[in-house]
Amino acid sequence: MNNEHMEHFKVTIAEPFLLIPFILLFFLYLIACIVSNRHYKRWSYFRIFYWGLGVLCMATVAIGPLAKSVHSNFTAHMFGHLLLGMLSPLLILLSAPMTLFLRTVRVKHARYITKVLKSFPIRLICDPLTASLLNVGGLWLLYTTNLFSQMHQNLLLYLFIHLHVFIAGYVYTAAFIYIDPIPHRTSYMYRGIIMILSMASHGVLSKYIYAHPPNGVTTTQAEIGGMIMYYGGDLVDIILIYIFCLQWYKSARIKSNLVKQVNI
Repeated sequence: MNNEHMEHFKVTIAEPFLLIPFILLFFLYLIACIVSNRHYKRWSYFRIFYWGLGVLCMATVAIGPLAKSVHSNFTAHMFGHLLLGMLSPLLILLSAPMTLFLRTVRVKHARYITKVLKSFPIRLICDPLTASLLNVGGLWLLYTTNLFSQMHQNLLLYLFIHLHVFIAGYVYTAAFIYIDPIPHRTSYMYRGIIMILSMASHGVLSKYIYAHPPNGVTTTQAEIGGMIMYYGGDLVDIILIYIFCLQWYKSARIKSNLVKQVNI
């Protein structure tokens, strides 16, 4: 058995074990739902669906044909970027994991967690501007330096970058649309301006990749990958913008009704 077949055999054997963390994530959420339903209003089935689909998107990047192709195929890599850094964070956020978590833990622990969420470091990280720099700025650093080629040669760096892509994508999404409790809320106008600038920066980066392939990426794959990043990113952004505008509309409507009641 040559080295290539041996590596393929090792990956095939390891795949079921790599699937375990994602299965645990899904069932831990279900257990939390059961615990929550005993004391509060029944948890939405839509949120369970969002969680399951979000975990599936993450698992697709870590296990299976797509996960095997990302090392040698930039097109596959960019599909993985969309799933891990954009779609999965949005779906996970829509499942309101922090709200569910606070409903399942003891009141004492919930108060402590809330206190941590109100701290200055969390406030700084969750600010739309900081979240955008961590998310989109990290992508600029990845695709315009040698970091992209280096991460495929170092397993720890590879895992760290993928973890960063998901966490930064989640924090970025949570900074603009409020699903879970947010101690430090910013105005819709401020969030709207930062959102436009960050999405524009993401679009510019996709065009830059199209014209300037990262190290080790062929021109053809860079062009296809750039288009996937541009148009695929727009599809996820449309959902994000819709939810943001819907929340803004509801907030303005509530304020308008309060003003009318005061005037009456």
